[in-house]
Amino acid sequence: MKIIVDGMGGDNAPGEIIKGCINAIKKFDINIIIVGNKEKIEKELKIYDYNKEKIEILHAEDIITNNDDPALAIRRKKNSSMVLGLKSLKNGLGDGFLSAGNTGALLAGGLFVIKRIKGIDRAALTSVYPTKKGISLIVDAGANVDSKPEYLEQFGIMGSVYMENILARKNPTIGLVSVGTEEGKGNNLVKGTYSLLKEAPINFIGNIEARDIPMGEADVIIADGFVGNVILKLTEGVASFLLSELKDIYNKDIFSKMSALLVKSGLDELKSKADYREYGGVPLLGIQKPVVKAHGSSDALAIENGIRQLIDFIDKDVINIIKNIKIKP
Repeated sequence: MKIIVDGMGGDNAPGEIIKGCINAIKKFDINIIIVGNKEKIEKELKIYDYNKEKIEILHAEDIITNNDDPALAIRRKKNSSMVLGLKSLKNGLGDGFLSAGNTGALLAGGLFVIKRIKGIDRAALTSVYPTKKGISLIVDAGANVDSKPEYLEQFGIMGSVYMENILARKNPTIGLVSVGTEEGKGNNLVKGTYSLLKEAPINFIGNIEARDIPMGEADVIIADGFVGNVILKLTEGVASFLLSELKDIYNKDIFSKMSALLVKSGLDELKSKADYREYGGVPLLGIQKPVVKAHGSSDALAIENGIRQLIDFIDKDVINIIKNIKIKP
């Protein structure tokens, strides 16, 4: 198996990207193509002792930054590490692509370069969401701020396939985000989607409210990209606030600090559960080749785990499973 990695994407490129790739080839039976500035990549590689046959470099002169307009960058920066990586994937030079770069550009590149799966109207961005019961998957997490019921139906089907095959949740439950759990609650988009999901080949459990999401009431959370992204950003803000408050409480005085020592293991476990690095990356669902988006702040551990996710994505043949599901036109 050969994995293509965007060596210049993300806040910590290329150093942490390269380190993550080195760790991955030592753990997994894979070869890697690192796309990016050859001189900078070779400089980083010299730090490590590794099997030289397992890594090759594809030179790219340009970089797509987070300040670039996504669609324009894909069209104009044809010699960027992201575009060349996606083209290499399309042309069969590798089996999957990983990038920690500009999310919008990666989505645009997936659509323009790789293309959508036949029968899928929109590609979806996913996100792993830590819950009381483990993890859930949000689909869509921001790719499509304006959606139709048919799109959300497809998100539910693709999310179900990914959750069952990659995240090992047998017959995963699918919940539709709404303002009430009763059928008939919500706006026109939610009402239209509800009727389609009821007939879809998935384990649809109906509407779920936002407060149900952290409790793990559904394995796959379906929403349009606007709502899904708001859920994610609000959760991140609340989590940061609570952790900051806890830190202040436990640092108040000597007795508080002693109390903190007693619960340290529990706090460490909680911190690990919410650590995006443990999940590595999330897939773009609905395009014809396996593409995984790593967090923009990914370090070596996150890149290594992102590659692991991509390996599973390829091994479990998720793309063909989605292709073979009969989705109503």
